[in-house]
Parts: sequence; structure tokens; C-alpha cells
Amino acid sequence: MRVDLFDFELPDDLIAQRPVVPRDSARLLDVAADGLHDRSVRDLPALLQRGDLLVFNDTKVIPARLKGVRPGSSGGNGRQDVAVEALLIRDLGASHWLCFARPAKRLRRGDSISFAEGLAAKVTAKHEDGSIVLAFERSGNAFLAALERTGSVPLPPYIRGGTADAQDRSDYQTLFARHDGSVAAPTAGLHFTPALMAALAEAGIATAGVTLHVGAGTFQPVRVDDTDAHTMHAEWGEVSAATADAITATHAAGGRVVSIGTTSLRLLETVARLHDGDVKPWSGETDIFITPGFRFRAVDLLLTNFHLPRSTLFMLVAAFAGLERMKQVYAHAVGERYRFYSYGDCCLLRR
Repeated sequence: MRVDLFDFELPDDLIAQRPVVPRDSARLLDVAADGLHDRSVRDLPALLQRGDLLVFNDTKVIPARLKGVRPGSSGGNGRQDVAVEALLIRDLGASHWLCFARPAKRLRRGDSISFAEGLAAKVTAKHEDGSIVLAFERSGNAFLAALERTGSVPLPPYIRGGTADAQDRSDYQTLFARHDGSVAAPTAGLHFTPALMAALAEAGIATAGVTLHVGAGTFQPVRVDDTDAHTMHAEWGEVSAATADAITATHAAGGRVVSIGTTSLRLLETVARLHDGDVKPWSGETDIFITPGFRFRAVDLLLTNFHLPRSTLFMLVAAFAGLERMKQVYAHAVGERYRFYSYGDCCLLRR
């Protein structure tokens, strides 16, 4: 499909720079069969049914933005010290990370980069898309501990230019964060509070978790003219036996699976596609790219924030609820001044 079909106008002042407090006071646009209804996230228990199952992404955002220096050389080539900023994208194992770096053009394979707190890495590969591979000298818990001390929250550039502060350490983390590995938050989960979870349980709505470590590629605009020419970055995910059983039991009892965010949906639909429509225990990498015409098998409802124009995520919601419908939804959201993107408001979509 032509990428320009997924474009829309968005005033810059609707891009949320901080989340609302408390989180569950965010606005929720209920996209129902009888029209669009302006509600609050706190209304969610009343919008769902007893026996429904919410599926959250329990990944944890790591402080994946690092600043360091590639030392110069005293040899004949006269290379100078270069300030380097690296954004970790994906854990490749054995202390190797796929990264975006600036200035990537001034880095060569074999270069060493020194970060704060004695954290150091070597460039082991450069790719055509501008990404590089860094091999860090530390691994496991020692690496994560150094990252906590030296790294910063990898805010997207549309939030205060990507400059994070101490408040973002908690703001950009969901209530469900358990497993280190994401470089971007599964943002629909940011709206949930203990009070809302208690209200959902009282309404007879169950919950389950999956893990998808979100990479920076998921949130980048598509820079080609046709969706067939776009390549998705792979992300690692896992669906446990307990969650797979809960989804199967929910559908068998006539309940609905409600994906909290596009990351949970992408993982569940990956697994369902691999197992002829069933959700089974699974772990591995997914690079699924969902566009209109996709056959959904696992998810019945989707709670999601408002996304970038021409992004893979807007394409996903257009596939889920219909492109023309989603254009109407976004036009309403702009007109009613909903807050957009990671720290913004959300909508509830039905297939």
C-alpha cells in the first residue's frame, strides 16, 4: 500500500510532554459500533465485560541512551577524540548490542568507545541502515548495573527533544515492568494504576502478561513510498504457558482478549499465525509487519495510544479497525484536543 495513505495532520502542541497525574485520569476515546465516545481510562471496567482477559507487556525499559568518547589517535592518521551517543536497540547475546550511534560515519569497525563509570565497548560491525554492533566489556548483571548508573531514559525525540530527566525514570515505566530489555515503553500500559487494576478485578476482568522487548525501530516513521519496501527490526518476545492457557480458556468461554498496546498484539498475532490461529507457549524473534488486509486471530479489542503519521503503528491500528475509520478517529481526537504519543491519551478499538 502507498505510505501516504497513512498520513494525517497533527498540531505539534498536541504531543504530550509529560503524562497526566494520576495515570488513569488520561482520556480514552471509545471507538464503538454506535459512534465515538469521549471517556476516561477509569471508565475501562465499565467498557469491558466479565470474563474478558487483558494482556499486558511486562517488559522493562532500560536506560539505553549512552554518551561516551571514541579516543583519538596519536599516530599519523591524526584522528581526534569524538563524542559519541549510542542508543541500544537490541540485545544480540554475548554482550553484543545492536545500536544506533551518532556520528556513525566517524566510527570504524574495531574502534573502542569509553562511556562513564568505566563502561567500554568496541565496534564490531556496521550495517547499511546506519546501525552498528557494540561489544561491551561487561555482561549480565554487571552490565545492567553499569547501565543504570550511566545511561539515560531513551525518550523518543518528540518528547522534549529526547532529553530525559529524573522524573522520566518512573514516568516512562509501566506498572507491570518485570523483565529488562526494552528501549521504548509499551505505552498503553502507562495508563494503569493499582486502583484501576483493583476495579478491573472487581468487575470480573482477568489479566495476563507477555514479554516483548520493544526496539527503537517499532516507533520510527516509514521512509519508503510503499509498505512492501519497509523492513521491520526484529524484537524478542515470549508467551508463557500460563498466558497461552488463559487466552485459550477465555475464548472457549466466550470472553474476549483485550491487548493492552500494539506490542502485546504483535506478539500474540505472531504466535497465532505460527500455530494456525492458536496461542501456544512460544519464545523467539518477531518482525511481523501488520497492514490492512491482515487476518487477526488472537486479539478482539485493542487499547492503544495515538500514533505517529505514516508509522507502522498507525498502519497496525488501521488494519485492526479499518483505515477510513481510524482517519475519522484521529480527526476527532485532534478536534477534541486529545494528547498524542507516548505520554498521551488512548483509544479502545474493536475488530
